[in-house]
Amino acid sequence: MKKLGLLITVKAKKEKGDDVKAFLSNAVNLAREEKETITWYSFQIDESTFGIFDTFEDESGREAHLNGKIAKELMENAPELLAEEPSIKKIDVMSSK
Repeated sequence: MKKLGLLITVKAKKEKGDDVKAFLSNAVNLAREEKETITWYSFQIDESTFGIFDTFEDESGREAHLNGKIAKELMENAPELLAEEPSIKKIDVMSSK
C-alpha cells in the first residue's frame, strides 16, 4: 500500500525549462530500477516549474529514493539547471485509488 510520499518541485533557470523537462522525463527509467518506489510521476506546472510525486510503502523506501540516483543526478545538475533549491516535502498518503 502507498503510505508515504514525496512532493518535489523545482524551478528551472531562464532558458533551461526544456532541459529540466528532458531530465525529469528521462528520470523515470531510474525510478523503474527502484524496487521500493511504488509510483513515480514527473509533471510540469508552467514553463519553468516542474515536479515529482512518488509513493512508498515505508520510510526506508522513501529514504532510499532520497539518497538514490535521481536525487544525486538532480543535485549534480542543479547549478546549471535550477534557479533555486528544490522544494522537497515528505507527505503521508491519506487515500488513493
